[in-house]
Amino acid sequence: MSWRNWGGTASCEPTVLARPETEADLRELVASSVDAGDTVRIVGSGHSFTGLVPTDDVLLSLERFTGVVAVDRDTEEVTVRAGTTLATLNRELADHGLAMANLGDIDRQTIAGAVGTGTHGTGLDFGTLSSQVVGCRLVTADGSVRELDADGDSTLFEAARVSLGALGVLSTVTLSVVPAYDLRLRREARPLDAVLTDVDRYHTDHDQWEFFWFPHTDTALVKTYDRKPAGTGDPGTGRFDTLGDRVENAAWETICRVGTHAPVTAPTGAKLAAATLSDKTEVGPSYEVFANAREVRFSEMEYGIPADEVVPVVRRIRAIADGDRHVQFPVEVRFVGGDQPLLSPAHARDSAFVAVHTYHRKAYREYFDRCEAVFREFGGRPHWGKLHTADAATLAERYPRWDAFQSVRRELDPDGAFLNEHLRDVFGVE
Repeated sequence: MSWRNWGGTASCEPTVLARPETEADLRELVASSVDAGDTVRIVGSGHSFTGLVPTDDVLLSLERFTGVVAVDRDTEEVTVRAGTTLATLNRELADHGLAMANLGDIDRQTIAGAVGTGTHGTGLDFGTLSSQVVGCRLVTADGSVRELDADGDSTLFEAARVSLGALGVLSTVTLSVVPAYDLRLRREARPLDAVLTDVDRYHTDHDQWEFFWFPHTDTALVKTYDRKPAGTGDPGTGRFDTLGDRVENAAWETICRVGTHAPVTAPTGAKLAAATLSDKTEVGPSYEVFANAREVRFSEMEYGIPADEVVPVVRRIRAIADGDRHVQFPVEVRFVGGDQPLLSPAHARDSAFVAVHTYHRKAYREYFDRCEAVFREFGGRPHWGKLHTADAATLAERYPRWDAFQSVRRELDPDGAFLNEHLRDVFGVE
């Protein structure tokens, strides 16, 4: 048996690949595996780039442990099994006149994977997706279930909201949701320096926004999002899996392949992509507008830095990317409000998340290492699902409640049954 992630940056050949269908199955699999001395790791959709998943022992796939358990329109809460994808949940919520308060730009991840790694969208009024979690059921190393919420042990709850799968296996997750709404998306090509000058204005003038800068050019694509009452847009005007998306993905795949086989053409490819950008406005259901069809595979590093440091950081990253003829993938910048989960990269501070990418067939290490040095200089915290080299000593300095999480981890998993090689490095465990 073998497993490989979406980006091709991590793989393993577990002895056991289990697909539980009930919480009882989860409990039995965890308890028996731990009793046998095996390492247990969990996989959802495989959209993390780091080594969070690989194990030689027992890999639990949540692909059959799916579905919405309960929807409460009065309290605006939904309980969902951990293997359910965001795309499936979004459609189910829409049928009930509800929606997630915020989303990232990909909806293929499972709920457990998205909240467990601190996945985020954009907007300083919103934390990571984990901040929308108001309760969960956690299967721990002895096969027992801990039911957690903000009214109970707050430290344990905040640890479980972003746990990297190091505390146990999430069974169900209860999320706070909102009435369904539409989004007005405006795409506009602008000079990067103008965008950096107007950062504060964008925060003030729009509910949410982000931008992509194309290396070797002066062009940034700015995307602004403004909330509208549900039904404002015409049915089907959202961007999810439209013909235009498929054409853009096919064209970008061609540009990346050419730039890989003939690196000297990479800057030209980036310039060509930037030159084809056009202003565009759409209005549609929030979950359709947020989601993008990402068919071109890539490797990615992303760090959260203090939001007020975004301008100098982007300028430093620009100098690195412009000086490397191999770089052609855009640099992405989003914003996240401070939240409370202990290991959230946005813990207790408003953050700008800066992401760098390479086409999946290209080497990334030298470029990412140079960018990572900049991120660390500005107090950056890595996105847990994106490539990074931060070790326990570095991370302990970045997270005010690092020791509190470590204490919870040792209490729930004293023998390290949920720790693989990557997590032992992250937590500094021999």
